Amino acid sequence: MKLTRMSASPLPRHQRAHGRAELAFAHGPRGTVLRHLFHAAPLRVLFPTPEPDDLPMAALVNVGGGLAGGDSLETMISIEEGAGASLTTPAAEKIYRSLDAPTRLDTSLTLAEGATLEWLPQETILFDGARLERRMQVHLAPGARLLAAEMLVFGRVARGERLRQGALFDSWRLWRDGRLHWADATCLGVAPAVRLEASFGFGGAEAAALLLLAGSEAEAAIGREVLREAGHAATLARPGLLVARFLGRARDVREALAAAIPSLRAATLGLPPRLPRLWAS
Repeated sequence: MKLTRMSASPLPRHQRAHGRAELAFAHGPRGTVLRHLFHAAPLRVLFPTPEPDDLPMAALVNVGGGLAGGDSLETMISIEEGAGASLTTPAAEKIYRSLDAPTRLDTSLTLAEGATLEWLPQETILFDGARLERRMQVHLAPGARLLAAEMLVFGRVARGERLRQGALFDSWRLWRDGRLHWADATCLGVAPAVRLEASFGFGGAEAAALLLLAGSEAEAAIGREVLREAGHAATLARPGLLVARFLGRARDVREALAAAIPSLRAATLGLPPRLPRLWAS
């Protein structure tokens, strides 16, 4: 009897999620108004009622509950001349273990002259085995002001998990008046545990955060003094650009960030000293 060789069947391809959100805010007779909105699943935009004395708020919601390898989210925010808005998330973003392709998060922020934007998402949690590529592109016109914070947690800390396998590439590019003003990137490669545990790397930290203020030279200088008086390490990376970094236990990093944001927004942006309400809900 003649045997026939069976060809190997290709492995099934998993369905991937590709979400997108576009928002544009403009200044009108009654203050800032929403000019444009588009969102595609799994990314949705909600608009919690802001406090009467605060900026309009938008919340970016991943209705899928988390992101796996091959998933992507693209966010494009535009603030027109003289307008102001605050962007946040209702919960931490979870990046699950990837079997092959990375998870991609791409964000573009464009601020016209005299515009103000707060970019204050809650933390991103990298599960062990996660592969994340995150890129931030910021374009600021003269007189525009940006207060931004981002936090990464290296593993599910509550379960005692550490990020030992996977990869991370986290990039910032900020342009002021059409010229590259600041660039920064973090790369943990394919063996993140080595750099996370290294004494001259992350020193075993559970989490890291970045707090950035781009405004006038006077606003950035005031912000630096406010943060330094509170015991935080802060520097003026460029004229008008304040950068502060936080590293340590996940709970301590979040608490430090949550304390720094209200004081910074009050001292430099003239806004009430409070966090987005969703941070405490």
